Amino acid sequence: MQRLFFLFTLIFLFSNARAQVTDSIPKKLHKKNIFTLAFYKQPGKDSMVDFIDGVYRILKISKDRSQSEEIKKAHLTFIPGVEYSLGTGMAASINASVVLPKTTGTENKSTYFTELKITQNKQIVSQFASNLWTKNGEYNFSNNWSYLKYPQKDFGLGNKSSLNLFDELDYSYLKMYQSVSKKIANNLYFGIGLNMDYHWNIKDTSTKYKPVNGLTQYGQTKNSNSTGYVLNLLYDTRINNVTPVANSSFINVMFRDNLTALGSDQKWSSFIVDYRKYISFPQGSKNILAFWTYDQITVSGKPPYLDLPNTASDTYSNVGRGYVQGRFRGDKLLYAESEYRFGITENGFLGGVVFANVQSLSSMPGQSIQGVLPGYGAGLRVKFNKHSNTSVALDYGFGQGGSRGLFMNLGEVF
Repeated sequence: MQRLFFLFTLIFLFSNARAQVTDSIPKKLHKKNIFTLAFYKQPGKDSMVDFIDGVYRILKISKDRSQSEEIKKAHLTFIPGVEYSLGTGMAASINASVVLPKTTGTENKSTYFTELKITQNKQIVSQFASNLWTKNGEYNFSNNWSYLKYPQKDFGLGNKSSLNLFDELDYSYLKMYQSVSKKIANNLYFGIGLNMDYHWNIKDTSTKYKPVNGLTQYGQTKNSNSTGYVLNLLYDTRINNVTPVANSSFINVMFRDNLTALGSDQKWSSFIVDYRKYISFPQGSKNILAFWTYDQITVSGKPPYLDLPNTASDTYSNVGRGYVQGRFRGDKLLYAESEYRFGITENGFLGGVVFANVQSLSSMPGQSIQGVLPGYGAGLRVKFNKHSNTSVALDYGFGQGGSRGLFMNLGEVF
């Protein structure tokens, strides 16, 4: 904790001193080379700098790239990365996002996102997601398709589990979520979708140190299928969901009903509330104080074990930074997070964040929520494409019981 406090203090002091530092930099540091990119102020319409400006400087390409330029074509951001967490070990990933020009009649920008990750623990994660707007914002189309080959440690149900007691699980997983929403008022949409979660070749190879309350107690199957319709109420004032700006918000309320008539192994239903708010702090500055709550509750029935709410079970697997994916699992999940986002260099190339979160879960169906599990950490933001306002996010998070890890995202975590 002392080390983290020192890091926060250092970041705060550096952030507040950046203007004086920039003004005192010798002129020779403003020469166009990659090593001074963080402090270089590009002449022209503005002084914002990104990674692509750095590439231009290396290749000695003379071209002004103003941040204020209107996006008239698709902007691709593509980056390989290296991560580490307790669940994956070292991992190599390729991330890409595409931000399209704003849709006619609306300020909303459509986005595509894809990821491929291969880990030291022989896991494969692939994902494709999109969020598309039609003319005048009349319709919103979204999808999230994923395939995972994911051997992992599973620590059982509830939030009183131990890192020393776990099942060695292995399974393959196909997720196919898609929905369409119709505008019913300004920034307000109602829609319907179809979600499918299919797991197969589910194996438990552990013979000792098994969790007190885990897969065996809940009920193990070799395969599981949960397919259901989704009713969706959406309120979204974000112009760009890759990097939301201040004074915007997002609310998504979903009811999912899994039916045997659609292919589910059993009937069960759930309720999800996803709320995000972004405010300028201090007021009028570019710094942002962001809030997020994600709550997933089983309303009726008994979901398959691997479909129970768990750490990082949200769309982009970001719930619970500081803990390994699936670290906590239960019939109900309540989650809240706050993050402070601030600039480090005046030209916008480097930024930082500090964050804290809490999650709480129930155990078996019908049981009440148990306790609170905190997580916290800090991170760095590197501006990769200023036109689409996309940054590479590198965060280091801590949780209870020695849990920790390095997390990477293309764009903000939420």
